[in-house]
Amino acid sequence: MIKLANKRVLLGVSGSIAAYKSAELVRLLRQQGAEVRVVMTATATEFVQPLTFQALSGNMVYSAWDDADRGDGMGHIELARWADAIIIAPASADLLARLRQGMANDLLTTLCLASDRMIAVAPAMNRLMWENAATQDNMAVLKQRGIHVLGPGTGGQACGEIGLGRMLEPDQLVQDISALFGSGILSGARLLLTAGPTREPIDAMRFLSNRSSGKMGYALAQAAIEAGADVTLISGPVALTAPARAKRRDVNSANEMYEAVMAEVPTHDIFISAAAVADYRPLEFSKEKVKRKANTIDLALTQNRDIVASVAALPNKPFVVGFAAETSDVERHARGKLQRKGLDMIAANQVGDGQGAEVDDNAMTLYWVEGSHHLEKTTKHKLARQMIAIIGEHYHAAT
Repeated sequence: MIKLANKRVLLGVSGSIAAYKSAELVRLLRQQGAEVRVVMTATATEFVQPLTFQALSGNMVYSAWDDADRGDGMGHIELARWADAIIIAPASADLLARLRQGMANDLLTTLCLASDRMIAVAPAMNRLMWENAATQDNMAVLKQRGIHVLGPGTGGQACGEIGLGRMLEPDQLVQDISALFGSGILSGARLLLTAGPTREPIDAMRFLSNRSSGKMGYALAQAAIEAGADVTLISGPVALTAPARAKRRDVNSANEMYEAVMAEVPTHDIFISAAAVADYRPLEFSKEKVKRKANTIDLALTQNRDIVASVAALPNKPFVVGFAAETSDVERHARGKLQRKGLDMIAANQVGDGQGAEVDDNAMTLYWVEGSHHLEKTTKHKLARQMIAIIGEHYHAAT
């Protein structure tokens, strides 16, 4: 099985004699299906020429600030967004210290600060440098911040000593990097996902809508792609860029979203209904702008079709995950929807007072008939990865 198919790896190479191993790492990552871009520190270029990594990766190598420049000074942000994971191998003692301090004094450390993707480091240094209290303190802080540590290994070192501090061998690193993505828990799965709000037209200018930004749904789309899924994203109107490898269909109204979902769902294995779909729409639509005539206006509404319940009622339904955004009694309302709509799982969260919509952080609880799993507040991208891991486990258990 190609473990890293559809993955984008940004490989950081810092100044260490172990940098020669990173050339083999690039080759093995590509062999496992990953697209690789390499960023080198200035010191790293003294150990291995950038041309080596360019030939092996098939992409230009980034080192100086202007390597990532696209004309507006934002090239480093685009490079950070491109990656599914940032892997620094080798990670020298100096690089680890600078990461711990949150420094951004070269391109590589700046990319780490500007990314919300997974970051992993593969330490490489003399055994005494590794054992030094300062290095161990740096590692403890980095782990606490969620940075993954791959190794180090033990054995002979370039200085002639033997002990802990060697960078792991490239084949071992590829296995560990694959594990960071949940071993492709959704590899081969076809996942359909809705995101964002809907707009229910009142007249030529006005509509009913809600506060959904679409951020959670888009984060789930990215996380599902990282987990190996083939993703179709049906999106309401949002100011977001879809993951490059997602098939995106844009809709406006709940009716348009219903039609799009029902057309796509027969060819998908999993359906995640993350969109905030309007329950009601105006009974009548005016092609002309309604003029102000009185202090009050009567607006008759009619119910929209329930998308997630309709999918769950299909004879050959996919694995169905619904969402519940509640202002009170979250578990009671969520479990009620789970049972009433015939869902396999439901993701519920508290909204209002700065929680849920229009923010970058969130907390979530996943419910299913036999249990639940609470996910603490974190960035929506990290939350999405945790959710996809749990959804993947239950999907496989059900098939």
